[in-house]
Amino acid sequence: MLIDFNNLNINQLSFNTDFERKVESFLKEWLTDETTVKVQTSGSTGIPKIFDIEKKKMINSAVMTCNFLELKKGNTALLCLPVEYISGKMMIVRSMERSLRLVITDPSLQPVKNLEKEIDFCAMTPLQVENSLDKLHLIKNLIIGGAAVSESLKNKMLQMNLSPSNRIFETYGMSETLSHIALRQILPQPENYFTAFENVSVSLDDRGCLKIFAPNVNVEVLQTNDLVEIKNNNQFRFLGRIDNVINSGGAKIFPEALEALVKKEIPNEAVFIGMRDESLGQKLVLIIEGNESEDLKTKIKEIPFEKNFHSPKEILFIKEIPRTSNGKINRLELHKIMSENK
Repeated sequence: MLIDFNNLNINQLSFNTDFERKVESFLKEWLTDETTVKVQTSGSTGIPKIFDIEKKKMINSAVMTCNFLELKKGNTALLCLPVEYISGKMMIVRSMERSLRLVITDPSLQPVKNLEKEIDFCAMTPLQVENSLDKLHLIKNLIIGGAAVSESLKNKMLQMNLSPSNRIFETYGMSETLSHIALRQILPQPENYFTAFENVSVSLDDRGCLKIFAPNVNVEVLQTNDLVEIKNNNQFRFLGRIDNVINSGGAKIFPEALEALVKKEIPNEAVFIGMRDESLGQKLVLIIEGNESEDLKTKIKEIPFEKNFHSPKEILFIKEIPRTSNGKINRLELHKIMSENK
């Protein structure tokens, strides 16, 4: 289905699938006189919430992204994300704000499998990108969000020899920032730091966690639980979530940093968790998705971890790592499963 926002007449459109009807519902909600719309959080770090967001601030967010990517009236975008969440809603708002031609396709793990023509803009989750590598050359500007982009996925994209005109970015944001407020380029030039949009300022609290002030999208200073390193006032590097920090024998361990290291060496999804231990308080355990493999265990043991206590005390395998409905790893559920199995 194609919606041309340069010439929108919702009454002349046919919304046939369940997903298309959800798009129709959001459009009708947007076109009312109400000043807000309802948005649901993903629930990856707690219980999902539904809250109201001002349409004006969603438009401000859309302008920042469209300007950064230099999207123009008449460009083609692709929507393949659930519209219950801010990620899908913002793709529609960006298309309205910039008068784009928006292709609607049901969210799936292979959203662009039938794509034959070049498009100017698309947003996907890492899992969707993983299953769409053969089509990335058709996407001029791709933003990846919803979960961290693994090192193995980055390497796969870097090895594809895409044209310099194909730009791929990792996003940083949350529902409260109306999708993302910073981007980090993966291709054509890999970057280590996220760069915040114009009129967005970042700082640290006394824990070393990121504080965001983006008045165009939220009047409040947003306090995150993300441990970061700040560079040049508007650039930052993500270290890990403070609520994921593992305290093992008094040493603080950032699991996300170790996961990035492990995923450079193995293709499987891998998650570090802290499990109760009488002497250490928490012992470092690595959970690998897939069948048990001595070969994988050997590769893990050969990784040159910076500290001795970064090496997992135990390596366990699970058929499938639990995820939220939009593809994020559900660490709370994983910890519960592994604790019950122990």
